[in-house]
Amino acid sequence: QVQLAESGGGSVQAGGSLRLSCAASGYDYIRNYMGWFRQAPGKEREEVAVIYPFSQFTSYADSVKGRFTISRDNAKNTMYLQMFSLKPEDAAMYYCAAGRSRNVMDYWGEGTLVTISS
Repeated sequence: QVQLAESGGGSVQAGGSLRLSCAASGYDYIRNYMGWFRQAPGKEREEVAVIYPFSQFTSYADSVKGRFTISRDNAKNTMYLQMFSLKPEDAAMYYCAAGRSRNVMDYWGEGTLVTISS
């Protein structure tokens, strides 16, 4: 059974930092692309960052470039999203996902909520 479990969300003041984690199990983690997505109330889900299977490439949404860092530890089957300089517009439910290709995510976690106070 494939499981993706996010953690690390919470409430933080604008300008603060959080690190999200995504623990994966039940599938061939190492060969999968992984990503972080977010969805704010009333808005469509958007891609935040993606990382290739062996971390050889990462990509970021323009809105988070320079502030967020995606990484993965294949030995621990875990992916991370380090977020710095958080802004009110970063508040959302954050989801981790994994898939066979860069643009097709097959598995999704249930999300972890990030709230930002100004």
